Amino acid sequence: MTIQSISPVTGQVMESVETMSHAQADVALARADEIGPAWAKKTIDQRTALLARLGDGLRAGKETFAALITREMGKCIGEARAEIEKCAWLCDYYADTAAGFLADETIPTGAQRSYIHYQPLGCVLGIMPWNFPFWQVIRFASPAVTAGNTALLKHAPNVPNCARALEKLFLDAGYPVGVFQNLPVDVDAVSKLIEDDRVHAVTLTGSERAGSAVARQAGAALKKTVLELGGSDPFIVLDDADLDAAVKAAVNARFQANGQSCIAGKRFILDQRVAERFTERFKAAVESLELGDPMDPATRLGPMARKDLRDELHAQVEDALDKGARKVTGCEPVDGPGWFYRPSILADIRPGMRAWEEELFGPVASLITVANDDEALEVANASPYGLGGSLWTRDLQRGERLARQLESGGAYINTITKSDPRTPFGGIKRSGYGRELSYLGLREFVNIKTIWLA
Repeated sequence: MTIQSISPVTGQVMESVETMSHAQADVALARADEIGPAWAKKTIDQRTALLARLGDGLRAGKETFAALITREMGKCIGEARAEIEKCAWLCDYYADTAAGFLADETIPTGAQRSYIHYQPLGCVLGIMPWNFPFWQVIRFASPAVTAGNTALLKHAPNVPNCARALEKLFLDAGYPVGVFQNLPVDVDAVSKLIEDDRVHAVTLTGSERAGSAVARQAGAALKKTVLELGGSDPFIVLDDADLDAAVKAAVNARFQANGQSCIAGKRFILDQRVAERFTERFKAAVESLELGDPMDPATRLGPMARKDLRDELHAQVEDALDKGARKVTGCEPVDGPGWFYRPSILADIRPGMRAWEEELFGPVASLITVANDDEALEVANASPYGLGGSLWTRDLQRGERLARQLESGGAYINTITKSDPRTPFGGIKRSGYGRELSYLGLREFVNIKTIWLA
């Protein structure tokens, strides 16, 4: 069986990669199992030194890695460069802070001494998506291996060269063979890996369907899991918002990664007193986006990553239009080679439409008009997802009051939803569970052990 790297710009196959057989995957797992105890015994200073070198390697190879991202999944080259820079920042952050985050923590009790000790679990299997093919991997792997675990990567099949580059990156940084390995395996092999006693935990970033399947399999095997799944983030514009700032941010929030981001603003919930003005400005900004070759720095919007994703997005758009939604702009695929979709805005979205119930994973924004703050909050929380959300208001107290009531893993006032190494990231409801980033993410795949001396 082969994995194909297909250009989203042309639709042509660039390379075919042989999948790893079950026997080869078993050898890789045995390698991780063998190196695991020795790696766990390394001092935290030894592990963070390698992490710092990993960050250096990312910066040194930024142009090469960014071009690889753009070729395989279509992200605009400027955004791809920013992704690599963010990966390096994450390495720097944990290189500087991991020793403190994982240090023994004294707990006052009646004992002579009692404390919490953070101990690695073992081998962590990461099942990662294509939309941020370096960031998602570095986000799971760097804290996992820095905590003393080994890591296996099952990457998305449409970014095989990114996966291979990541494995080489770890080796070039000086990590021992077996600490981080790329496993280009099929879906059946993933189930076998989860069931194997040598795998101790699983983390997945991907679809709700994939997350449910992994959680079911890992639960049956009593394995710890962290899931970061889909999102349908609200972008709430209140009547006192700075509309110029909100519109500028809305374009970035919705169309970053060509609209293919879990934390993208997807449902634009507009107070009726500013809805018309926001829509006019937003439409003008969206229609000015340059659609074209993502390797061209002037391009603001590239293709979608795969044809099936574009077809599914258009089916969701047609469903909304058939049920009474209003086309503001776009709402159609681009004729010709590649998987381009026009930057689009749908208005008058309501319950019963797929655009209301489901995540739109592509360059389409949904507009919903509400009467007041209470209705804005009600609509925002009506989604089955709960990843992030943003609110726009000049009154920070008002914004904070609403933010605290949003059913989401994060709420951002006057800025877009973001993942920052310093703050925990994750969702609730169908957006998953567990946290990545910050000290909480570093401690997800460790045994939080009580030591009690009497």
